Amino acid sequence: MGVKGFVEGGIASIVAGCATHPLDLIKVRMQLQGENHAPNPVQTVRPALAFQATQSGTIHAPPPPPRVGPIAVGIRIVQHDGAAALFSGVSATVLRQTLYSTTRMGLYDIMKKKWSDPNTGNMPLLRKIGAGLLAGGIGAAVGNPADVAMVRMQADGRLPPAQRRNYKSVIDAISQMSKSEGITSLWRGSSLTVNRAMLVTASQLASYDQIKETILEKGVMKDGLGTHVTSSFAAGFVAAVASNPVDVIKTRVMNMKVEPGMAPPYAGAIDCAMKTVRSEGPMALYKGFIPTISRQGPFTVVLFVTLEQVRKLLKDF
Repeated sequence: MGVKGFVEGGIASIVAGCATHPLDLIKVRMQLQGENHAPNPVQTVRPALAFQATQSGTIHAPPPPPRVGPIAVGIRIVQHDGAAALFSGVSATVLRQTLYSTTRMGLYDIMKKKWSDPNTGNMPLLRKIGAGLLAGGIGAAVGNPADVAMVRMQADGRLPPAQRRNYKSVIDAISQMSKSEGITSLWRGSSLTVNRAMLVTASQLASYDQIKETILEKGVMKDGLGTHVTSSFAAGFVAAVASNPVDVIKTRVMNMKVEPGMAPPYAGAIDCAMKTVRSEGPMALYKGFIPTISRQGPFTVVLFVTLEQVRKLLKDF
């Protein structure tokens, strides 16, 4: 029974991940907007015999480039690199869903069966959240190498041609990272990945189960496609709100390019968060929220609708 939960969750996750990959790519590109903008004015020493026109000893940095919306980002990607570029890094998505989502969905299913009330078959909300936190954290630790590769492959197209990494596949990305940056680079940003995954899994899976149970108990709808779509979209919204700030920081830490002999752009997650807020304002932590919810909603809908159908197909096994 335990293996069956992993198989069902894995199939549903891979289908959902591939179906919504272009939205995820647009989200990553938007989260990286303005990253290299200098936040602070440059102070200069005023000469003793300075002209009156140069009394101001401060040279202000140019204003940040205007933020571009998700539709404009998508159109720009297609115009510059072709429609196929919207699926850059899809091999990493497949591997990530195979490792991360299969693990978290399978573990959550096991805990759900063990912790549910034997009379009602339902699990209390706090137990759902606890199961989601635990399953998400373990799944993220397993899938972090694929997550780093996916972020880099998705972000590569925004760099000038001379600076692109040009990974051929997720295996090539993992191999090159291991050789040039060391094996530990595969777990770069892993604390962020784990924290985000715990938030997403707890909010997404717990919300879906809780909302679905409430709809059925109140008799609002019967157990069918309408209930599954309503519950899953609401769960996707909750997951997007909870995880977006961590997701922005995770994307930037994973994507940073560390030159040999040079200090990395960010010393860690907290440093990245502080620099981002200082240079771009606190709302920068919700950069890419529209594509996040635009992706998280359909992803969660496809995930749970596919999961319910796969369960029906495999109920006799």
